[in-house]
Amino acid sequence: MRRWRAWLSSALVLGTVAVVAAEHGPPTFLPNLFPFPNPHGILKTFNGTGNLDLTGPFFQSLGTNGRSCATCHQASDAWSVSAAHVAELFRETTGLDPIFRTNDGSNCDHSIDTSTVEGRRQAYSLLTSRGLIRIALEVPAGAEFDVVSVNNPYGCSETSTLSMYRRPLPSTNLRFLTTVMWDGRESSTQTGTKPIVPSTFGAELQFDLLHQAVDATMGHAQATTPPTPQQQQQIVAFEMGLSTAQAVDFEAGSLESYGALGGPVALFNQPFFVGINDPLGMNPFNTPFNPVIFTLYTPAWAQAQSHNDHRASILRGQTLFNSHPIAITGVNGLNDALNVQTLPGTCGTCHDSPNVGHHSVILPINIGTADIANPLNPLGVGYLPVITLRNKTDGREISTTDPGRALISGKWEDIGKFKGPILRGLAARAPYFHNGAATDLKEVIDFYNVRFGMGLTETEKVDLAAFLNTL
Repeated sequence: MRRWRAWLSSALVLGTVAVVAAEHGPPTFLPNLFPFPNPHGILKTFNGTGNLDLTGPFFQSLGTNGRSCATCHQASDAWSVSAAHVAELFRETTGLDPIFRTNDGSNCDHSIDTSTVEGRRQAYSLLTSRGLIRIALEVPAGAEFDVVSVNNPYGCSETSTLSMYRRPLPSTNLRFLTTVMWDGRESSTQTGTKPIVPSTFGAELQFDLLHQAVDATMGHAQATTPPTPQQQQQIVAFEMGLSTAQAVDFEAGSLESYGALGGPVALFNQPFFVGINDPLGMNPFNTPFNPVIFTLYTPAWAQAQSHNDHRASILRGQTLFNSHPIAITGVNGLNDALNVQTLPGTCGTCHDSPNVGHHSVILPINIGTADIANPLNPLGVGYLPVITLRNKTDGREISTTDPGRALISGKWEDIGKFKGPILRGLAARAPYFHNGAATDLKEVIDFYNVRFGMGLTETEKVDLAAFLNTL
């Protein structure tokens, strides 16, 4: 490990020289495959056209509050933003960095005082501790439910517009997307965007990302005018050119050595189409589902240095991901849609896209990450508001921390549904799930182990975490 840390120090020095080569003004480019350290290794981004241009509209402040796309989508954090990084930014700037803005960075936007450091510390506590942005969404007209009450410890307890607290999704590896945003609101007819379906082979993705660029600029950056069509195209082209993955593990070494296919270059060359390897019959070529989702590491890779126990652990973790049986029960959007009480599966049943690990089709599901006081949800979500909804037809009530997809569709059956994110670059962008409820990958694994009774041993948990940290 010391050898790799020494290599990292040298690489960072050389890379920094390249980035700040200009004597005057801010850096104009980031070297391709520039190494960014994280707690488990080194993350890199590959751009098929070469160095990353830092002068385009993705990095420009197009609004009124000093923010750019890069404010919440940092290259070092797999083009998302980690809670640890936000906390560091608060310490360095006393809460004055552009990410700290009350329109959506604060826990609430009224009855707060941000004139002092302590006031800002309280106002932005969810952003610094969980990396959460507040998303204000109106209850859809004609929704199948009423909002009975909102118990929000931070204020913002209105019942017509609900404050949701969610993690910024990565703005990299976007060519694999089948749903834009956690709740799919940028891939939905309700918002004027387009669902991404297999029959058109992702033709809608470009439209949705252009729409999202406008919404983000007008909302998060508080612009008074939308970005020009040229700026929109430049933002989306920049995002679509990025492939990001962990490239080095501090214990196992290079994730591209000895025939391994880790790192962003192999990911750049990974084949994909909407519906690829879908287990539910939506593959447009009707190719049978293959549960072996990840093939990054081979036995030969682990055996190349037999003394490297961590490399062997990563390989075992990959095998667990691909093969450990899971009895999938109680998942709205899956069990009810298929009319089966128990669906035999593996991690790949939902994370089916080869070597990417997300839904290859639209699949909003409720696995319980927004649930309150559920014995099958070991995640602590007491820092989130409690929202009680009542079904207009039969009077049933549900309390949740986030209605999810239901705030877009208005459907009762969509309460608590979210998409599964792309799994690459996990080590650089903790915490996890839409609400940041899992502070590390161990807590992610513990959640699934309890929720689905997987019966993982402590060694298997370690192996699975070791593998996920290499993605």
